[in-house]
Amino acid sequence: MTSEHDSPSDGAETALEDPESPTDSTATPSPGDARPSRMAAISPVTDRFLTNWRSILLAVSVIAAVGLAAGVFFFQYRPDRQIDDAAAQRAIRAASDGAVAVLSYSSDSLDRDFANAKADLTGDFLIYYNKFTQEIVAPAVRGKHLTQTAAVVRAAVSELHPDSAVVLVFLNETTTTAEDKAQPLATPSSVRITLAKVNGSWLISKLDPFG
Repeated sequence: MTSEHDSPSDGAETALEDPESPTDSTATPSPGDARPSRMAAISPVTDRFLTNWRSILLAVSVIAAVGLAAGVFFFQYRPDRQIDDAAAQRAIRAASDGAVAVLSYSSDSLDRDFANAKADLTGDFLIYYNKFTQEIVAPAVRGKHLTQTAAVVRAAVSELHPDSAVVLVFLNETTTTAEDKAQPLATPSSVRITLAKVNGSWLISKLDPFG
């Protein structure tokens, strides 16, 4: 009899003491179980940070490249450009002065005029000029008491190299004679002048009419 009454009570006690499995399933997870959820929450933030950081790095790289290009331009290209411009101006001046000297002379100062012109010449052209003026120009100028004056209208560099250059020079030439002093003859002309650098100075090595 005693055993029959004890079994229900024992069963009830067992049922009260065993509710661990349902309550355990809804209990707060352990720290180890919380890591995946925390990582899932952190991952989007990390992705956004990395994306923004890549954009920042890209912007910094672009700014650095622009700054480098600007530095190269101002510290290398611009000085070179200025040097080229200065060299071109020196070549233009040498060609213009030389052309005026070669094409300007007077019967009253012929020897001096030829000597001044020869100071601007070099090479084979100097040899040619010396022979041509003595054999052809001098007799004609002296015989007609001729005076010719050249003035540069404009000039431009066609080629520019460290030791050579080509300059196009456009001039007006005015010629008068003893018989026609009241009516000077004005004629436009254009010459292609080749320059050679000799001891740091531009000298005319060739002069060709063109146009």
